Amino acid sequence: MNKEKNQNDRIRYNILTVIVYITGIILILQLFNLQIVHGEEYRETSNSRLTRETVVKAARGSIKDRTGVELVRTETGYSVEIYSTKVSDEELNLAIERFIKILEGNKDEYIDNLPIKVEPFEFTEKDENAQKEWKIENEIDANASAEEVFNKLKERYEINIEDVKQARKVMAVRYEISNKGYSSTKSVTIARDISNTSAVQIREQNAKLAGINVVTEPTVAYTSGSLASHILGYVGAISEEEYNERKDTYRNDDIIGKDGIQYVFEEYLKGTDGTKQVDMTVDGAITNEYISEEAVSGSDVVLTIDANLQKVAEDALEKNIKDIAKGEYGEGNDADAGAVVVMNVNTGEILAMASYPDYNPEKYSEEYDANDETGKYVNRAISSAYPPGSTFKMVVASAALDTEEITPSTLINDTGVYPYGDNQACWYYRSYGVGHGYLNLTQAIKYSCNYFFYDIGYRMGIDIIADYAGRYGLGKKTGIELTGEESGKVASKETASSMGYDTWYPADTLSAAIGQSFNEYTPLQMARYISMVANGGKNVDVSIIKSIINPDGTEVSKEEIENYTKNTIGTENELKEDLNISEENLDAIREGMKGVTSESGGTAYSTFADFDIDIAGKTGSAQTGIEGEAHGWFVGFAPYDEPEIAVVVLVEKAGSGGYTAEVAKEIMEEYFGMNSEKVTEDKNAVSSIESVR
Repeated sequence: MNKEKNQNDRIRYNILTVIVYITGIILILQLFNLQIVHGEEYRETSNSRLTRETVVKAARGSIKDRTGVELVRTETGYSVEIYSTKVSDEELNLAIERFIKILEGNKDEYIDNLPIKVEPFEFTEKDENAQKEWKIENEIDANASAEEVFNKLKERYEINIEDVKQARKVMAVRYEISNKGYSSTKSVTIARDISNTSAVQIREQNAKLAGINVVTEPTVAYTSGSLASHILGYVGAISEEEYNERKDTYRNDDIIGKDGIQYVFEEYLKGTDGTKQVDMTVDGAITNEYISEEAVSGSDVVLTIDANLQKVAEDALEKNIKDIAKGEYGEGNDADAGAVVVMNVNTGEILAMASYPDYNPEKYSEEYDANDETGKYVNRAISSAYPPGSTFKMVVASAALDTEEITPSTLINDTGVYPYGDNQACWYYRSYGVGHGYLNLTQAIKYSCNYFFYDIGYRMGIDIIADYAGRYGLGKKTGIELTGEESGKVASKETASSMGYDTWYPADTLSAAIGQSFNEYTPLQMARYISMVANGGKNVDVSIIKSIINPDGTEVSKEEIENYTKNTIGTENELKEDLNISEENLDAIREGMKGVTSESGGTAYSTFADFDIDIAGKTGSAQTGIEGEAHGWFVGFAPYDEPEIAVVVLVEKAGSGGYTAEVAKEIMEEYFGMNSEKVTEDKNAVSSIESVR
C-alpha cells in the first residue's frame, strides 16, 4: 500500500516539474520577445505617450427668485488649458504664438496677468514697494527697471522674438503657466469663455499646439443683466490670499464668489470637481480623454425676492431719480442715487431690494473702475445710512404714547416757531408764515408738523427717544444674509460723545425728534421699523434666502443656513425683542400715516389720492447741510387694514420726500396686480389678488 502511494507521489512530482519547466520556457520566450524582438518598438511607443490628469469643473448652482426664475445659471462655455509636455521652450513658445493668433483672429482674449507694459516699458503696478515685492517673488533684482525685467523673463522663457509686443504676448502666457505651475498632474487655464470658432480652430490644430487643449467648462451667466446686481454679487478668479486659505479644496486658477450671494453662499454654490484622464503624445497632441470621476454640481440658492417686483422697483427708482434731476417735480435737484426695500411685514422676507446706480455683474472684471465715484458697486439699501428726517416721527410718537407723555387725543398748538432751541420753526411756518394750529398726534403725522414733535421730544428728552429707536431696531443690524450691512447711528448722548461732542443741548433733542441730529439709518432698517409699525410691533427676522436645494433634491434646514451665515459673515439680528406697544397707540400712529396718503393736506396725498387700495405712508426730507440737497424718503405699508408689505424709498439729494412716493406707488401697483387689471370696484378685492405674497 505504501509502495503504491510513493509511486503516485513521484508521478505527481514529475508532472509538476514538467509544468514548471514549460512555464519557465514560455516566460523566457515572452521576455525575449518583449526585450529583443519588439523591444525597440515598445520603447518608442512608451516614450511617445503621456497621460495627464486634469480637473473636470463642477457647475455652480443656480440662484433663483422665489418663483423659480433663474437669475444666475450655469452655461457651457469653452476654456483653454495647457498641459506639461516634453517639448522644448522654443516649440512651446511657437505653439503659444499659434494659439494667440487664433484667439486674436476671433477677437477672443487669453489670460494676461503680466504686470509689465511695453512701448514704453513700465510696470502696471504704480506702488514701488509692491513692484519690488513682485520682483523678489519672481527671483528678479528688486531694483530692476521694467525693461530689465522684460529682458530677464524673455531670457528665462527662451523667447526668441524680436518684436517686443509679440514677445510680450507669449511672455504673458508663459508667466501665467509659471505662476500657476503646471505639472504632470495639473493643467493651467490660459483662456476662458472663448468663442466656438476659436475652439474649433484650436482642436483642428491640435497637433501643432503642444499640450494646448480646449475643454468645455461651466460658465456663470446672469440672465437679466444688472437686475439685482447688488444682491447677486459677482464671481472672479481666486486671489492668492483666497487660494492660500482654501488650497485644500480649490485650485489656484478657480473661479470664486466675490460679493453678494455669490460670496456668502460660495460653499453651497461651488459644487465638487471631478477628474479626467488625458492621453497625449510627448509633443502635446491629444489622443484620448475620459472621465475618471464625475463632477457634482453645486446647490441651488432660492431667494425671497420676486424678479418681476425687483425689476419694477429698479426701473421706477431709476426713472424717479432722473425725473427729479431734470426738474419733472419742479426745480431740478442733483438727485443721482437711491435705494428701495420691499419687505413682507409678517415674515421679514425681502421681496425686492434695489440700489441705484447699479452694474452688470457678468462684466464686472472687464468694467470695474477702482476710481469710480458714482458708488455703483455699493448696495445703498444695506451699506449706506442716512438721516431719516420726518419718517422718524413714528418713533417719537410711539415713545410719547407709551410713556403716557401724551394720549392720542392730546392737542398741541403749533404757533410756528418753537420757543426753545435755535429758531426751531415748523416747515409750514417757513412756507406760509403761520403754524398748523391745534393738532392731535394723528393730525401731526398727517401734516408732518415739526412743532408738535419738537414739543413732545423736548418733554421726553433724548434718552427716551433713543431707547424707542432701538426698540424699533434702528441702529441695529438686521442680520440679512449679505455682506456690508451697516449699523447706522441713533442720536444719543453716547453717540455724540463718541463723535467728540462733550455736551448735549436741548436743541440737539429737538433736532433728533424730527429725524435729524446724529440719526442715520439704512433703508433696510427703515423697512423693518415700518414693518413693526404695520404688524403690531412684531420683531421679524429679516431674510433674503428662501431655501437652498442640494443636487440630490434635499433641502438645507433653516437652522443650518442661519448657522452657516453667522459663521461666514458674522452678523445676526441684533434686535432681540418685540416692540410691546399697545394696539390702541399704534392705531393712532397708523391712522396718521393713512392720512398722509388718503386725505387732503397729507404730504403724499397727490400721489395716492386715486389709489384703489388704502395705503399708510410717511414722507421725509432729511437735511444734508447743503441747500436744496435734502434726501427724500417715502416709507409706507399696505393694505392699511391687513398689512402685507412695507415699502421704503430713499433718493439722495431729491429735495423733497414727496417726490419719491411715485416709486412706492408703482411697486404697490405691481404687487397687488394693478398693472395688469386695475382694481376699482372694491378696495377689499386685494385679498383675492395673488402676486408675491
